[in-house]
Amino acid sequence: MATEELDLVIVGGGISGLCALRTILTLEKRSTLSIALLENQPSIGGVWAQERLYTGLKTNHVLGSYEFSDFPMRNHISPDVKPKEHIPGKDVHDYLEAYVDEFGLREYIRLGHKVESVVERRTADKLSWVLDVEDLATARKSTIHAKKLIVATGQTSQAYFPERLFAGQETFQRPMFHCVDLHKYESELFGADTEQGEKKKRIAVFGSAKSAFDAAYTIAETHNTPVDMIIRSSGHGPIWMCPALVTPLKKFLEKLMTVRLLTWFSPCIWGNADGYVGIRSFLHGTWLGRKIVDAFWGVIGNDVKTLNKYDSHPETAKLKPWVDPLWVASGLSILNYERDFFELVREGKVRVHIADVKELSEGKVHLSTGEVLESDGIVCCTGWRTTPSINFPPETQKELGFPTAEDPLPRSLIQKADEHILRQLPRLKNQPVFNSEYRPMIQETPAHSAGEGGASHPTRLYRFLIPCTQPLSSSHSIAFLGMATTASTMLITQAQALWIAAYFYHPDTISLPSETTEEVKWSTALHTQYCKWRYGVGGHGNRRPDFVFDAMPYIDLLLKDLGMEVKRKETRLKEWVEAYGVEDYRGLVEEFGEMLEGKKDL
Repeated sequence: MATEELDLVIVGGGISGLCALRTILTLEKRSTLSIALLENQPSIGGVWAQERLYTGLKTNHVLGSYEFSDFPMRNHISPDVKPKEHIPGKDVHDYLEAYVDEFGLREYIRLGHKVESVVERRTADKLSWVLDVEDLATARKSTIHAKKLIVATGQTSQAYFPERLFAGQETFQRPMFHCVDLHKYESELFGADTEQGEKKKRIAVFGSAKSAFDAAYTIAETHNTPVDMIIRSSGHGPIWMCPALVTPLKKFLEKLMTVRLLTWFSPCIWGNADGYVGIRSFLHGTWLGRKIVDAFWGVIGNDVKTLNKYDSHPETAKLKPWVDPLWVASGLSILNYERDFFELVREGKVRVHIADVKELSEGKVHLSTGEVLESDGIVCCTGWRTTPSINFPPETQKELGFPTAEDPLPRSLIQKADEHILRQLPRLKNQPVFNSEYRPMIQETPAHSAGEGGASHPTRLYRFLIPCTQPLSSSHSIAFLGMATTASTMLITQAQALWIAAYFYHPDTISLPSETTEEVKWSTALHTQYCKWRYGVGGHGNRRPDFVFDAMPYIDLLLKDLGMEVKRKETRLKEWVEAYGVEDYRGLVEEFGEMLEGKKDL
């Protein structure tokens, strides 16, 4: 078996991995570092890889807001995509291919290379990583010794699709697959005829997240096939599907999430990183302020409900969210379809069922309500596993803070963090009770040790990026990129990639608390427990970083660590009321590089 020594390995060829590669190559001026980016799919892109694209798949973001700050998308995609339009998946993939070529990244990328396992290699004074890798094209296996490792596999690399999802599924005798494989089954399910020459009847879509809405829309509208959308009566209920333009001012929702004035209304434990301590203290620390906050979220929720006209039809009423908007993170998405999704429901092309699946039989889905649905296939939108697809040893999983392992932080510290959070943000004490019959879908740990959502604790990473315990935190040898679920993907990814580059290669420039203190553990406990309190009901905060209106102060936090400017608008008024976008961070990597050069000259 061949063995290779490398300075850095990046696992994952999606947006996060590509951004990390470009950032490090730029900062290190393509030095003598030996680097490889390993991607198990045949093409780059992660979510937007060629192999994962199905008909009609689009971004939640509009053209101009889903791109790297120094590489505008407009010049690298089809001219058919107009400003303020959502971007087709193929165009996103083409854009990322152009990005790879523009910055000379292709020579570092190894497609079709799967990392099967990773173990630590410790010497007297250093810690590195041993990766077992398989070339999927040739089945050849090799070993890589990496001095540093970035895991950039993101949140959608490992589908949650247990072998025994439904009782009787072995008798169903129809295609049943995770939504990640929808592209593979399109021709089989939606061809004109079956082998018997009969038209396909119906397709069941199991789930209530954005992926379920996407699948239902594609099947019903693009393929003109009736859909039964099954939403678990024991689940979280339908997510908030918001129109792209909201509020009486008709502003893009994705833009509102990065308006500083509006982010103040989110009770956030790291919120003071934006410097507006007084207003945040009033809004979340006083009785009157909390009343104002509740009113704000009430207006947002009522606006969406009115625009969607949930109560205009008995079927659309079933899609009304069960959780108030204050508590949602990944439970929030955007209606990015060419046609009104709810019109498909009113026309009967999409039928909504609030029920659990009791069992399957041949060509039939039996619901807990007693209803029996005929089905020619089931698309299972059952979510994603929290941990990366890479196999780490059990003891290392604990050190890395994986939610499927024992908690690396002591219970006393967690209790202290909980008390601090609820003292600072008392609104979070009143957790919503939305479904007394709730049962978590994803079970990644034994039931006796798992909390809500099948995780014993949230993912424990400092700044959601690096391990929080010794010796890993001070080894500057491993980092995780893209672990946070957020609507501000590009903004956060760029800041995280820069932070990791500094942590790896310029640790003296980053404001990392001394590893001899407990500050890293305390900050990790505070931030990860906050996500659990804030977004454990309407999102996945009990398992991983998950936030929406908290993205701006999080970016501020990372930039402050790097000693960089946080407020990047021209005037104070614009700083408050003008949305932040990728254009505000143009030249961020080069700016940090100049700062490094300046320090060398001193």
